[in-house]
Amino acid sequence: MLFEVWAPRAEERVTLWLEGAERPMERDQGRAGWWIAEAEARDGDRYGFALDGGPLRPDPRSRRQPDGPDAPSAVVDHNTYTWRQEWAGRDLKGAVLYELHVGTFTREGTLDAAADHLADLAGLGITHVELMPLCPFPGVHGWGYDGVDPWAVHEPYGGPVALKRFVDAAHGHGLGVLLDVVHNHLGPSGNHLPAFGPYFTDTHHTPWGSAVNLDAPGSDEVRAFLLGSALAWLRDYRIDGLRLDAVHALADTRALTFLEELSAAVDTLAAGLRRPLFLIAESDRCDPRTTTPRAEGGIGLHAQWNDDFHHALHAALTGESQGYYADFARAPMAALAKTLNHVFFHDGTFSTFRGRTHGRPVDETTTPGYRFLGYAQTHDQIGNRALGDRLSATLAPGLLACAATLVLTSPFTPMLFMGEEWGAGTPWMYFTDHTDPDLAEAVRAGRRREFAEHGWAEEDVPDPQSPSTRERSCLDRAERDREPHTSLLAWHRKLIALRRTLPDLTDPDLASVKVAYDEQGRWMAYRRGDVRVAVNLGKQAAAIPLGDGGRVAAAWGDVEVPDGDGLLRLAPESCVVLAGS
Repeated sequence: MLFEVWAPRAEERVTLWLEGAERPMERDQGRAGWWIAEAEARDGDRYGFALDGGPLRPDPRSRRQPDGPDAPSAVVDHNTYTWRQEWAGRDLKGAVLYELHVGTFTREGTLDAAADHLADLAGLGITHVELMPLCPFPGVHGWGYDGVDPWAVHEPYGGPVALKRFVDAAHGHGLGVLLDVVHNHLGPSGNHLPAFGPYFTDTHHTPWGSAVNLDAPGSDEVRAFLLGSALAWLRDYRIDGLRLDAVHALADTRALTFLEELSAAVDTLAAGLRRPLFLIAESDRCDPRTTTPRAEGGIGLHAQWNDDFHHALHAALTGESQGYYADFARAPMAALAKTLNHVFFHDGTFSTFRGRTHGRPVDETTTPGYRFLGYAQTHDQIGNRALGDRLSATLAPGLLACAATLVLTSPFTPMLFMGEEWGAGTPWMYFTDHTDPDLAEAVRAGRRREFAEHGWAEEDVPDPQSPSTRERSCLDRAERDREPHTSLLAWHRKLIALRRTLPDLTDPDLASVKVAYDEQGRWMAYRRGDVRVAVNLGKQAAAIPLGDGGRVAAAWGDVEVPDGDGLLRLAPESCVVLAGS
């Protein structure tokens, strides 16, 4: 077996440590900074590298860290797993995504335990499961955004083989699998990359410190490192797509950006594998060029999260106006209407939160709606609240049903956060398991200090290091057998089913969406082809001028379909989907 490592910071020698034996490595004459060695090895054998007589370190390209990020790596032979499913892939167009955190989806917190519930998601009508980050980090439980080994799978979740079993099982249920990957930083503990080479640069600074090196000297190899990792998930684990965390935080001044390079590499791999693969960006730039095809001068990612739709919807549902909700809360129904019509609320408008003009218009005539994800809740929007409270903690069931209707009948690719489908009563809080006591205390104090500035008493902010914080965030599926959870689950299932039976609900034509609303009455109605959707967020009944005709395809609450006067009468906090003209 060939062992190789990019270690330009080794001055004299690199030593391969393999199952207790040491072997000198040689410089690869054809690749600057690379060291190589041949040795017999089997799946599971432990190994690592020592530079210039220094400490043993794990492989930067480690596929497995069975004993944690600071311990030796383990050889992974991908050929030892026998795939059970033939899988042709599943396209993003018409998809319904489901964001899932392995560590809290079940109390066991493993990929195998999560796989036991995939049939429920398939029965709900979900098409793709989006896994939050799986890369190793110190400790057992965490969100995953502090991972330090971009090629490996967190061992407490089950490691590489468990991920393959999960993907295999998902494909058996007809579900695609997406993986959230983090390229903009690595975690603060267990990161050994700087010892090997210039993986980071002080040319740019980010909220996490020195930037990942995408454009300074040595960045060609760093890019190759990240590209290889991304392609490995898609190729070796048969993942169907990647969610790219906070691409706006990637500091990259090169003419050919890393994201363009990644997009091209993924499209090439998809052609070779003969199945659809896609990249979904998290970006706060409100820039349609993120998803504009490369041939048309864009970056060429296949979709992006649309936080503007979320912010408008959240402000309309809750009335919250703090922070970035301020601009949306001034006229939330108008803001929501604008996102349904034009995707971004900030499309060249002034952002009070940022203190500057922000965004760029989307061309609705040429851009398909499915390139933007629409959602009412995500891990960020729940977990970054002081108490990790979901919408279900403060909203009545009728408003939760309205939120589901607006998400699942919007022109965007809808996404649910785990448990949202039944209005889960469990919170989803920020939790960590840092093994470094100083780091643990710094995170704990920082979290409480942050929310104290917004009026929270320190003792009311959950301790992220407490095991109970994670335990309270685990889903309680017994809720599904009680009201209002049972009805909300049935409502989500009904709306998703309508996306399959009413083609207008998956029509990608943004320009065809027609929206009307009443800011004071707190109602909204929109038309997509022959489908009309109406929601009443107010506490008073609403008479909505909708025109005659149509049958009730789905309704939450009392509704009187339009008759001769063309008025739809909708009960408070209720919604309806009408089909046919």
